[in-house]
Amino acid sequence: MNEKLSALVKLAKPFYENQSADHDYDHIQRVMNLCLKLGEKENANLEVLMAGALLHDVVNFPKNHPKRTEASRMAAEKGIELMKEAGFEREVLDKTFNVILEHSFSLGKKPSSIESAILQDSDRIDALGAIGVMRMVSTGARFKAKYYESLDPFAKERDYDDKKYTLDHFYTKLFKLPDLMNTDSGKQEAKDRVEFMKQFVGQLKGEISS
Repeated sequence: MNEKLSALVKLAKPFYENQSADHDYDHIQRVMNLCLKLGEKENANLEVLMAGALLHDVVNFPKNHPKRTEASRMAAEKGIELMKEAGFEREVLDKTFNVILEHSFSLGKKPSSIESAILQDSDRIDALGAIGVMRMVSTGARFKAKYYESLDPFAKERDYDDKKYTLDHFYTKLFKLPDLMNTDSGKQEAKDRVEFMKQFVGQLKGEISS
């Protein structure tokens, strides 16, 4: 980690202290690690990519917040302020602004650079696998959702509703994420993690139907 990025970490960490577990600094570290892994494979600008990964949630709102779709722009603006303080050059600032702006799933922007593509992939991959199961359950509990619909847990005769039933979120979003990845390396990582989640669902099916 270079000197400017180290300074930026010190400036950014306080913004994550009061975040929920799905968007705290542990999440940021996981996304940064994924970005480094994918970025090296995809020959990305690692300075821009790592700064974007570090700052992408410095402003964040809950899923049901009226300003949810504004969060990535606000994070980009705040992130650039912090990068200026840490001494980053103008060219890096401009590129990183777009990387942060475009990362959001809810905003639905297509990536304009390989760095944006990798941050999108990495942020979505962190919603998958073992950590993805933990995030999904904690988010469902926060919104007072049931684990599953008792009479029809796998929605054979009803529509999915992941706001009421946490299990439904596998089918409404998470199992679809590998097909939304931008990079080949991101797609493979996502597929591997979804495979684990499907094993989890298989285990759950046996437990709730016995």
